[in-house]
Amino acid sequence: MHDGARVEITPEILLKAYAAGIFPMAEDASDPTLYWVEPRARGVLPLDGFRIPKRLARTVRSDVFEVRSDTDFEGVIAGCAAPRRDSERTWINTRIRELYGALFDQGYVHTIEVYEAGTRHLVGGLYGVSLGAAFFGESMFHLARDASKVALVHLMGRLRRGGYRLADTQFVTDHLAQFGAEELPRHVYKRRLADALTAHAQWDAWPDRAEVDGAEVLAALGVTGAEAR
Repeated sequence: MHDGARVEITPEILLKAYAAGIFPMAEDASDPTLYWVEPRARGVLPLDGFRIPKRLARTVRSDVFEVRSDTDFEGVIAGCAAPRRDSERTWINTRIRELYGALFDQGYVHTIEVYEAGTRHLVGGLYGVSLGAAFFGESMFHLARDASKVALVHLMGRLRRGGYRLADTQFVTDHLAQFGAEELPRHVYKRRLADALTAHAQWDAWPDRAEVDGAEVLAALGVTGAEAR
């Protein structure tokens, strides 16, 4: 749904929108207006049967990156908002950054951050919204090969370990399709969403841990050491 109308969105309205199956976007970073989106077909990732290519599983297990959660929202959203190589435009404007920053402070938005091992150099990450047992992925970025893929694997391991029921991707891209993402008709998606919103999930699946190693994440996703070789 895109009516092009200016809407005044607060963090509270934003949460209600997600619970209703819609989300906001902007045309580009220079446009201060937002519009609502409700796709006819919604992208989701399978929490059971999430596919990980063997080479990527080896990268995750090797811990060539250090992966953390909820320690640098500003760094992650800045990375997601930066122009891509194939486009100078980004849909993350100032209002989007303010809204999701407020929800991060309230504990509804979470990040996965990927750093070069032994440094504080952020080379990839993602952020999204958590409600009930549903997680709505918003955007991801990478500055190093496989960094965003590693972030996604860590996210899915955390969701699986924490008892989530729905991993929403908004749309299905070629990048996400390789992991098993599929499109659900709107009525099917809304049924899945309603079920997830009535359940409880735990984002901090690894409590009191700033950093989680790749072997634990792969184990949470049912990937054995032999499968990652």
